[in-house]
Order: sequence, then C-alpha cells, then structure tokens
Amino acid sequence: MAVTYTVFMFIIGLFLGSFYNVVGLRVPKKETFVTGRSYCPKCKKTLSWYELIPVLSFLFLRGKCRKCGAKIAWIYPAIELMTGVMFAFSYYKIGFSLELLLALSFVSMLMIIFVSDISYMLIPDKVLLFFLPIFIILRILLPFDPWWSPIVGAIASFLLIALIIIISKGGMGAGDMKLFGLLGIVLGLKHVFLAFFLACLIGTIIGGIQMLRKRVKKGEPIPFGPSIVLAALITYFYGDLLISFYMQLF
Repeated sequence: MAVTYTVFMFIIGLFLGSFYNVVGLRVPKKETFVTGRSYCPKCKKTLSWYELIPVLSFLFLRGKCRKCGAKIAWIYPAIELMTGVMFAFSYYKIGFSLELLLALSFVSMLMIIFVSDISYMLIPDKVLLFFLPIFIILRILLPFDPWWSPIVGAIASFLLIALIIIISKGGMGAGDMKLFGLLGIVLGLKHVFLAFFLACLIGTIIGGIQMLRKRVKKGEPIPFGPSIVLAALITYFYGDLLISFYMQLF
C-alpha cells in the first residue's frame, strides 16, 4: 500500500509541477494563470490536452512545438519531474500527517520560485504572500522547541540578507531577503542559517562551473533562487543529520 501511495503522490506532483510552471512563468509578467489555456511562447498556438501531459508530452514531441518546431524549454519537464519526485519523497519520509502538508506546501512554493527566478531573476511577492499565512498557521499547529525559533529565525535571516544587500550594494536581491524570511518560519533559527550556508556553497559551485564553461562572464548576475531552493530542500529533510555530523567532527 505504501508503494501505491508513493506512486500516487508522484503522479499528483507531476501534474502540479506542470501548473507550477505556468504560475512561475506568468505571475512575474502579471498574466493570469487561473484562466487561459497554455500556449507556445513563440508561435502562441494554444496547446492541446495531449501536449500538456507532464514529461510524456515533452518526450513524444521530442522537445519541440508541434506547430512551429521551436524548442520546448527544459524547465517544463524538469520542474514537473522535480515536483513529482519531491512529493513522493515527502510522503516516503513523513507519511500521512500534518507535517506532510507543510512539506508539500514548502516544495510547491520552492518549485514556483525556481521557475520564476531562473526565467526572470525575480521572486514574485505574490507567491511569497500567498504561502506566508499557510506557513504561519502550520507552524502554530506544528511548533518548534523552543516555540520562538521560527519567529527569531524569520527576523534574523531577513535582517542578515538586508545587511548583505546594504554592504554589497545589491549583491543579493530583495526577493532573496523576503524568501529567507519565509524560510525562517518553516526551518527555524538554527536550520535557516544552515540553509543560507548551503545556498552560498551551492551558488558558488554553480557560478564557478558556469564561468569555467563560459556560460556567464565575471561579474554577470546569476540567479540565486535555484541555489536557495536546493539548499532549503536539503535543510528541511536532512538539516538535523548535517548539523549532527558537523558537531561530531568538531
């Protein structure tokens, strides 16, 4: 039965991942995602239902629009697959509980942010404001010990990024600052700083690889949101393990 539920969560994640693609791509452009069919961004052709099947449509169409032949961005199947995997993994790690609702909400927000930041280098306020009350309510129902950890975590991480923005004169964005405020609520004080460290580490590695491959020039801005997303997911599921491992070393 557990395998059946895991597969079910994976399938749900695939379809929600397709929706998160739409949200992440349309909200920054102030387009509605509630109404209006999906379309090819190049030829504007409205997509048929069989062109919207998560991952499979990308494979069947060989990564190209059926009408104009334009390449379909890799972000579409990647987010669908990532969301499916993370939904299934969340159930595998947590099982059916209130904590699972928090995990799925957390994954959902992060997937939308991944899309919007990598596409436009923008973390939309509307997305953060939508999830803010959800996280606050769930953290009240699922309190930390000590209870004030998410409050202090949110304030401390928000102020830390604000300080970095001031000192670096724009080295990080206001969207990153607001996002870390939300991460503080979900992760708590101790874990949000671990997430910040991991995000910097991942961002440095990604930036270094892109520079070596000459994908970006020195000084050219690189989206930091995807690094934050990966760091936040690692911290949420393995933060205690990483901190315990660090304490044993030192």
